[in-house]
Amino acid sequence: MLPAVLAACEAQPAQPARHGDAAIAQGKPMKASKTYLYLLRKTPFFTSLNTSQLRWTIDHSREWEVERGTVITQCAGASAADAWVLLDGGWQLEHEGRAYPAGHADPGKWFSARQASGTCRLVATGHGYVMQIARAEFDAMLAQGFAFDKHLDAGCRYYAEIFGNAPAGAQGPLAAP
Repeated sequence: MLPAVLAACEAQPAQPARHGDAAIAQGKPMKASKTYLYLLRKTPFFTSLNTSQLRWTIDHSREWEVERGTVITQCAGASAADAWVLLDGGWQLEHEGRAYPAGHADPGKWFSARQASGTCRLVATGHGYVMQIARAEFDAMLAQGFAFDKHLDAGCRYYAEIFGNAPAGAQGPLAAP
């Protein structure tokens, strides 16, 4: 049910996923990093998951270390379909000349360019860590019942305000039209 529900929040079709394209193009490459179970367990986006789900997440995602100014993804980039989760530090979504900063406990703590319309980019505001989850893996997490509902709801509302793309006829930010 959740994959269909999340689809109502999405504004763009899926694109093939690749890692780090935007950051490399900007000259500030992301550095691969190791994800530790005990730290992931304390990250707000993942606190509702059990140990088995956390291990599955680690096995099916990629963690990156970023520095201030690193472009994590762009709305039109090859990694646009991926889900990105802020693990530590901060980032900002840049859209139409405005910046929307978020920390790891804010509604904007996750991002997928599928929530966006127009041009945008996600940029690290300081040293931090981000997790990249390929779209197919994220959909599998949702199909397995990973408890992301409250985070996805809050994020979809947040991004709908920024991009003005709330789904028509929806009864909530993730309701199927």
